[in-house]
Amino acid sequence: MTSEVVQKATLAKRAASIMNTVTTDQKNAALLTIADALIKHTADIIEANKLDLKNGEAAGTSRSLLDRLALDEARIEAIAQALREIADLPDPVGELLEQFDRPNGLHIEKSRVPLGVVGIIYEARPNVTVDAAGLCLKTSNCVVLRGGSAALESNRKIIEVLRQALESTALPADALQLIEDSDRASVNEMLKLNGLLDVIIPRGGSTLIRTVVENATVPVIETGAGICHTYIDASANVEMAASISLNAKAQRPSVCNSMETLLVHEAFASESLLSIAEQFTAAKVELRGCERVMKLIPHAKQATNEDYATEYNDYILNVKIVDNLDEAIAHISNYGTQHSECIVTEDAGNAARFMQEIDAAAVYHNASTRFTDGFEFGFGAEIGISTQKLHARGPMGLPALTSTKYRITGSGQIRG
Repeated sequence: MTSEVVQKATLAKRAASIMNTVTTDQKNAALLTIADALIKHTADIIEANKLDLKNGEAAGTSRSLLDRLALDEARIEAIAQALREIADLPDPVGELLEQFDRPNGLHIEKSRVPLGVVGIIYEARPNVTVDAAGLCLKTSNCVVLRGGSAALESNRKIIEVLRQALESTALPADALQLIEDSDRASVNEMLKLNGLLDVIIPRGGSTLIRTVVENATVPVIETGAGICHTYIDASANVEMAASISLNAKAQRPSVCNSMETLLVHEAFASESLLSIAEQFTAAKVELRGCERVMKLIPHAKQATNEDYATEYNDYILNVKIVDNLDEAIAHISNYGTQHSECIVTEDAGNAARFMQEIDAAAVYHNASTRFTDGFEFGFGAEIGISTQKLHARGPMGLPALTSTKYRITGSGQIRG
């Protein structure tokens, strides 16, 4: 018997030929249609989401992960709005990237084309279901989604709504597929679907990403875990440093661009770290620090090397005092995941060094790492944040879901 994974990937592969023929106007109309459908069925989606939340609470899921899972009217409206913004964005498919003539008379054009069938494996964030659908449809791709079991009821209802809405458009409903089998075997099967899936994109924690990268035979675009840092330099403005670091950690700690470790220059720490620590404590953030931090902040717990290597996605923050910029850069190079890093400083030279020497997809000067996001970058939404260096890096919007094709026109040339 053919598995659900193979059946749905096959349907998506067949739909890819239709997606290759749809126009930008047809895709935009479909995106607006499914956005309206989400709003129309908000109550149904929230009801399904309540089942997931109930199951999550019973299973002892952390509050930060429950926050990632939860949907309400405002969040569904924001998800629908993201689809409308994707519809407003330029369509990269068919874009002519370059053209040139060879001495033998061949005319060569290079243009953008869809990747084909995109497999996305992700965890408890039902908004990813819609973002991925919208971005893939806009770029004429089909998508096979495999969400985490924690969001299964939400994802089922969302895909049901989207597929029904697509029936009234020029786009095939089979361009959207959801794998409902929550067994880990379904993930392993997706990783080997060469010939049906053209690429796999994992979105989630380090364990999921490592599993996909190490076991897939289908090409992978690696979206990385986010062990992100903020370094407060000696010359930093105190109010700015407090505002940026608090936002980077506590505004929404469950996401990959939130800060996990705060590095503080010793000169700044001696004068101002305690006041900043009090703001974190008021925000219910647990502080873990090095020995120097513990002398300044008595209620801080001891931070270990394992802590520095952990993506908490929770109200926990490591704090470390460093002697200088060199030590801060060395720490980030050792523990960072090449996601998002920030320096808060009024020293232009130190800012330039940090921006140049830190190897990450996004490097900030005097701004929160929480801005590493497709919506904040003006991409409408994102398929993920890539921390690798091939094909795409950073927030991946529409162009990252395309490949290229060369079209060569001749007049009878043959190679001698």
